[in-house]
Amino acid sequence: MLTFFRSKPILKDLIPDHHIDIHSHLLPGIDDGARTFEDTLRLTQALQGMGISQFITTPHIIQQVWKNTHEQILEKKAATVLELEKNNITAPFHAAAEYLIDDHFVQLFQSGNLLTLKDNYVLVEISYINAPIQLYAVLFDLQIAGYIPVLAHPERYLFYHNNFNEYLKLKRAGCLFQLNLLSVVGYYGAAITKTAEQLLQKGMYTYVGSDVHHDNHIAAFNQKVKLKDVAPLKEAIANNQFFKFA
Repeated sequence: MLTFFRSKPILKDLIPDHHIDIHSHLLPGIDDGARTFEDTLRLTQALQGMGISQFITTPHIIQQVWKNTHEQILEKKAATVLELEKNNITAPFHAAAEYLIDDHFVQLFQSGNLLTLKDNYVLVEISYINAPIQLYAVLFDLQIAGYIPVLAHPERYLFYHNNFNEYLKLKRAGCLFQLNLLSVVGYYGAAITKTAEQLLQKGMYTYVGSDVHHDNHIAAFNQKVKLKDVAPLKEAIANNQFFKFA
């Protein structure tokens, strides 16, 4: 007998074994994510407990805010991996970056010096206040330089919520979309969950990410998914296997 009151799944239960997380802030003391190695260890262990076996952590590079250089990120990653190994964590651990699209970012990719998720796939974000005036020109130039933009959490850009055509325009401009998993449990608010569901239903997400910064994010994985249909979410989650690197 069919029921219209089927229980919603818990988010962490939808994460399969051997999942690859492509968006997190696990490197200690480098941005607004983990502050200390103890934070890194605790967050990494928690994510492993959900089934994540490979990590692509993505510290922010934001001009005048998080002035991380590629050398600093790679040095921090190497030191962090050594400490994780001392604590019996040997899961593959890669470092890329989450780039804010701004003038500094343009300088970086024009120099051919980006930390990518894999091959030429680069994680980018835009301001939560408004999109850059030259956004589409930058996206075009980025692809001419040989990169594929993966736009982090498009559902969180509130200025697009009342103009869904902008999402279509971004897709036509060559952006792949990465869903923040916590968007589907209402962590960022009902409006963001609604937009995430719309984008999922239209098949516009290619990948997902935890975007874990701290313990509150980990705790939210124990909440129920608020979607009517989880099939598109499961498909996007499965797509992350593309990034397997060991």
